Amino acid sequence: MQITESITCPFCGQSFELVIDTSVPSQCFTTDCEICCRPFEVVAESEPGEILSLDVRAN
Repeated sequence: MQITESITCPFCGQSFELVIDTSVPSQCFTTDCEICCRPFEVVAESEPGEILSLDVRAN
């Protein structure tokens, strides 16, 4: 199950939507900000249908 979560870019401070696949219990991936295009790391812990924690870190 995928859930859309609002996150804030650690560089420009703008918020945008990110889709998290909650069928994967623990994941770490790099994505680009939709506003400033700088890459950052996302760490998510989840259970099916629920995001337990979501952390955004500057690379």
